[in-house]
Amino acid sequence: MFDRPAAGTRAILVQIDFGQGVIDERLAEIRLLAESAGAEVVGIIQAKRQAPDPAHFVGSGKADEIGMAVRLNEADLVIFNHDISPAQQRNLERRLSCRVVDRSALILDIFALRAKSHEGKLQVELAQLEHLATRLVRGWTHLERQKGGIGLRGPGEKQLETDRRLLGERVKLLKSKLRQLERQRGVRRRARERRDVLSVSLVGYTNAGKSTLFNALTKAGAYAADQLFATLDTTSRRLYLGEAGNIVLSDTVGFIRDLPHALVAAFHATLEETISADVLLHVVDSSSDDREGQIHAVNGVLEEIGAAHLPQIQIWNKIDATQAEPEVQRDACGKITKILLSARTGEGLDLLRQTLTDIALDHLAAIKAASVPPSDDF
Repeated sequence: MFDRPAAGTRAILVQIDFGQGVIDERLAEIRLLAESAGAEVVGIIQAKRQAPDPAHFVGSGKADEIGMAVRLNEADLVIFNHDISPAQQRNLERRLSCRVVDRSALILDIFALRAKSHEGKLQVELAQLEHLATRLVRGWTHLERQKGGIGLRGPGEKQLETDRRLLGERVKLLKSKLRQLERQRGVRRRARERRDVLSVSLVGYTNAGKSTLFNALTKAGAYAADQLFATLDTTSRRLYLGEAGNIVLSDTVGFIRDLPHALVAAFHATLEETISADVLLHVVDSSSDDREGQIHAVNGVLEEIGAAHLPQIQIWNKIDATQAEPEVQRDACGKITKILLSARTGEGLDLLRQTLTDIALDHLAAIKAASVPPSDDF
């Protein structure tokens, strides 16, 4: 069980409909995010707008409605399921007299809770500092004043400049440490490649069931739970496939729509395990009404990290919740594009193992053919 923040954080959720659709799914997701961070959701405010208000993101009347909900529910936190600017955050906090966080800050907070490995903690801290840097530039106007007064007179450097310089030094140190860990990971990866072992990575939307599938295939006992971002650190295990021998299967961090860019950049070393894979198994929660939107969000992140070109098979998981039958689907050329299964019950796992076996055998055959010297016969 993960440590949670101190009890008593009562939160109001704010969801604005800008015409993006699937509002119910988005609300369910932000509620789960808030609860994953340790908050108790005591109210939800919704509205429709054409575009965000420059000052408060929401209109003046809606801001007053949020303030009323804060007072009635004795809330101490307002969570926007959107990214808001530093100025909007500052204006809202003044108007509502309570803390305001946006979607990116909430996701960063959950990552901070979940990070267990040394590398994971470094990556999360880097992402948090880079997110904070944007708040330093535009949000902390009260720090723009020169230090002054008895005991506060400094060498002439403004407090904001001091904070920015210290933050920059820490960011530089973290990036250096992560580059070192990235080099070590690269050495291990090259050693695997020299052994000509097929590398397969599980990718997908957070809570799609990647870790459950990983455990079902490898018996690894990796942490799996019905919560967002249960897995942050990439875990790799050998998977024996009979005549095809061993392959390496990797479980990776889940993706989510509007994943903060700072997180993608900070987790670049971990996500390189995905980029270097031979095949991606894109795990999809087939029971979700928003599965197409989730597939689109995952493919967007894959494109951002340079992995969109890799061969991909969609694994439609959780068929035990949809009453679908285990099945392998192919395109017009006979290529496997989708496998329907349930990682929880084991239905369809044999279809996936056979598919991986066939891919591994083709991989070995291609390597063998490439290693045969060309004939001198004409």
